[in-house]
Amino acid sequence: MSPDELEPADHAANSPLRLPAERLYRPADLSAVKLETTADLQPIDGLAGQQRALDAVRFGSRVAKPGFNLFAIGSTGARMHEAVEAMLRATAADRPTPSDWVYVNNFAEPHRPCAIELPAGRAPQFRDAMRCLIEDLKAALPVVFEGEDYQTRRGAIDEAFQKKQADAFAELRGKAEAKGIVILRTPLGFALAPARNGQVVPPDEFNALPEAQKRAVQEAIQGLEKDLERIVRQIPSWEKERRDELRKLNRDTAKRAVSQPIDDAKAGFTDIARVVEHVEAVRTDLVENIAMFVMKGDGDEAVTIDTGSGSPFDRYEVNVLVTQAGRAQGQPIVQELHPTLSNLTGRIEYLSRQGALVTNFRLIKAGAMHRANGGYLLLDARSLLTEPFSWTALKRALRRREIVTEDVGRFLGLTSTVSLEPDPIPLDVKVILFGDRLLYYLLAALDPELGEHFKVLADFEDDIDRSAENEAVLARLIATIARHDGLRAIDRDGVALVIEHAARVADHAGKLTLLVDQIRDLVVEADFWAGEADGGVVSRADVQRALDERVRRNSRLRDRARETILQDVALIDTTGARIGQINGLSVIELGGFRFGRPTRITCRVRPGRGQVVDIEREVKLGGPVHSKGVLILSGFLAGRYALDTQMSLYASLVFEQSYAGVEGDSASSAELYALLSALAGIALRQDIAVTGSVNQHGEIQAIGGVNEKIEGFFDICKARGLTGTQGVAIPKANVQHLMLRRDVIDACAEGRFGVYAIATVDEGISLLAGRPAGERGADGRYPADTVNGLVEERLRAFASIRRRFDETGRPLQEGAPEEAP
Repeated sequence: MSPDELEPADHAANSPLRLPAERLYRPADLSAVKLETTADLQPIDGLAGQQRALDAVRFGSRVAKPGFNLFAIGSTGARMHEAVEAMLRATAADRPTPSDWVYVNNFAEPHRPCAIELPAGRAPQFRDAMRCLIEDLKAALPVVFEGEDYQTRRGAIDEAFQKKQADAFAELRGKAEAKGIVILRTPLGFALAPARNGQVVPPDEFNALPEAQKRAVQEAIQGLEKDLERIVRQIPSWEKERRDELRKLNRDTAKRAVSQPIDDAKAGFTDIARVVEHVEAVRTDLVENIAMFVMKGDGDEAVTIDTGSGSPFDRYEVNVLVTQAGRAQGQPIVQELHPTLSNLTGRIEYLSRQGALVTNFRLIKAGAMHRANGGYLLLDARSLLTEPFSWTALKRALRRREIVTEDVGRFLGLTSTVSLEPDPIPLDVKVILFGDRLLYYLLAALDPELGEHFKVLADFEDDIDRSAENEAVLARLIATIARHDGLRAIDRDGVALVIEHAARVADHAGKLTLLVDQIRDLVVEADFWAGEADGGVVSRADVQRALDERVRRNSRLRDRARETILQDVALIDTTGARIGQINGLSVIELGGFRFGRPTRITCRVRPGRGQVVDIEREVKLGGPVHSKGVLILSGFLAGRYALDTQMSLYASLVFEQSYAGVEGDSASSAELYALLSALAGIALRQDIAVTGSVNQHGEIQAIGGVNEKIEGFFDICKARGLTGTQGVAIPKANVQHLMLRRDVIDACAEGRFGVYAIATVDEGISLLAGRPAGERGADGRYPADTVNGLVEERLRAFASIRRRFDETGRPLQEGAPEEAP
């Protein structure tokens, strides 16, 4: 009989290793809850089963010491943000409301705006008071400087200056007239010339005068020129005296004009020293620079000066950076979804004026750290780390305990304009980062500063133990989701199926997933299909349809992979028996959808130097975990067989028709069965697929994705026709994880398919080979007709062949033909 014609042992269908149908699925137990629909249940507050993480959040949010910030880690869909934010809201509501912060102009150093802290909600009042002051001044200053009193006093100053100048020239003119000299005003200045009867003597007539008379006239002119020069030199000093008197008049007038508006603006903030100090600085600046705001134009009218960035009064504005006005009392909770440097620490904006970029203190904008100051700042760790400079800036702010508004353009050397250096603002914030576990542990390993700033870890569970009490809690969670999202109520059987699916998502019949997003998605989809069926409530059939439709939407690749097997493109036998060949099972996950796929594993053996060659590893398709599993097989063989002789084996293992990477050790038991089959020359059943890893002692170890693997092989067998002998051998440790599809369970209950729980290699090889594995007897040998006996006999024969080669001196080539024992 050829290996292809070998049939499995008749007792396989009744094997004690075969699991009864009731162990393949654990139905929900709703005995601890009374409900007809979810409308009968009270909603649940917060998240169930996350006590450890919530205690960590509670501790981290209350300890008021530097460095005790939180890092919340967990799987995507665990709704960490919602749980943490809900807890923080309860804590923050009873805490003091933080201060307001404003920026004002620094009149001494305009490039360094001053930060002022005000009690919560007072910043808008300060801003409005200063705006009212500005509006008052805009109206008051022109009126005062156009008033009769000011104009009279100014006229008197101008008149005194003009009189002093006129008197000096009148005296000089009288002295000149007495000497027959006249003073002329020319475009080039003053000039002196001889005169007769008040008229200038023409040059020709003057030249015709006697020399003595001409000399006398010239001497008189020279004397008068000295007097004229003295008067001209005195004019600038007289002008300076006039300007000083005008400046003093302007200051005195400005003091009287701004005194009452300034006092009114200051009256509401006498309890805040920094505000009073700033208002007094405004008074001083107004008095000293009143000419910037009101001065005389050509038409003697009052005009204001445009400084290039708006009204000159803008320098007295107040930039409200952060205010608590208009929000609930307590500490703020700020979540920044896009934590760029500017969104985190604030930014300085610029305006384009005549081709140049200009800025001022009013263009300083708050960041998330400003808004969260005195409260809580929530950030996604991955988003934070992917933004340039943000992670470093956050650590720097936490270490210095102050917020410095930084310009990223200056870091990169992209700007050459004059920028601002605003006063730092003291920082008192609790930062909560959210991320997955791998990100946290990588960051902890690569950045030692993480532990300095984030001392509290909140690790959210992925699942909870499945009990009647916890199933009742999950039922309330389902009711909460339905109520919160405005969905139809779900009946008792529908709730039961959602709970059973939660166990399936957890990959454990004894666990319930805490990934709330996945539960919510299922409930929403079931509600949609209930609406399509015009149902008043969501039934179990609606939930099942949601599950089926979800699989259908995502299963194109699975169906194509199954099609290649059914069309014999990918070679998978589901009947008969073959030597050195077995069906292994793998799981493929793409886009969140997982499905199982059988893969043929084959093995060939011959005499050699004790090598078990993994072809996947040799061609660099095998990952390190897979390669480790193959190497374990060598340890198992060396420790169990032919202990009194050297290992003289060359074996090659391969995943047939595998053209991509292979990783994981879940096929190591299947590889070992193929290896034992090739050594013993015993055919293995092809109607049973195998999954499970193995250790060096021959114990079968648990693997992941057991449900998908069973269902993947079942679908192939079902498409070809169930024979009643087909099935899947899984590790015994994986029985607790079984939550199989209903059609698989029904086929097992009817005896058309089987799931076998294997604890050791001996159990597995006995099932697959249809004969006992065999145990060593008192003589230290295995029975000759057992699998172990045949394997050991073959290995001894290989050792004998190797010794013969060694004795003759001929090398044992890797490609030498295999000799029969």
